Amino acid sequence: MKGNNEIASKVAEYLLQIKAVKLSPQKPFQWSSGLFSPIYCDNRLILSYPSLRTFIRQKFVDIINEHFGKADVIAGVATGGIAHGVLVAQEFGLPFVYVRPEPKKHGLSNAIEGFIEKGQSVIVIEDLISTGGSSLRAIEHLKEADCIIKGMVSIFTYNFKIASDAFKKNKLQVYSLSNFNELIQVALNKEYITELDFNLLKEWQEDPEEWSEKIKNNNASS
Repeated sequence: MKGNNEIASKVAEYLLQIKAVKLSPQKPFQWSSGLFSPIYCDNRLILSYPSLRTFIRQKFVDIINEHFGKADVIAGVATGGIAHGVLVAQEFGLPFVYVRPEPKKHGLSNAIEGFIEKGQSVIVIEDLISTGGSSLRAIEHLKEADCIIKGMVSIFTYNFKIASDAFKKNKLQVYSLSNFNELIQVALNKEYITELDFNLLKEWQEDPEEWSEKIKNNNASS
């Protein structure tokens, strides 16, 4: 998952400033999966800040122009990638669709909402990449519709190896505006976190499940 260090640092700082990313390694959050995590990311908050929203859109546009060129359609991954995808599509004057990780359970059972044709080239907009699973499911739906995937851009990635390996296996080019490693370094430099917090965050990134299990065990014994 490639990116630009200067932009990554700037985006990371913005995310910390508006509290789109919250870091709490000593009092971790619990995800819906049950896993404990020292980080909580809610990029929907970006939409409430017009100047930042515009900045993110423009950086997406810059990456697309530099690495992919113009596509026929912009696709957002539901739900976090929808609004940002619309902004990018509007900037290019292109059609927009959004893709569900799973088809609806009712109605037409659509996985893709909007009009798209076979053979059209698509650039996919994602807000957050963790394991890469939901992103790749969206890509698969587009491939099933006989679309040509030019690549994916995201706002933020946790830099999990499982995601980069999966993208490489699927020959998917992914560019992220910012990433976990850059963010925790910025957080340390700006004194959002301590050195101890920094080390705990690095431990979590290396093995989230083992880290979470330690937290569960500590909670059970306390």
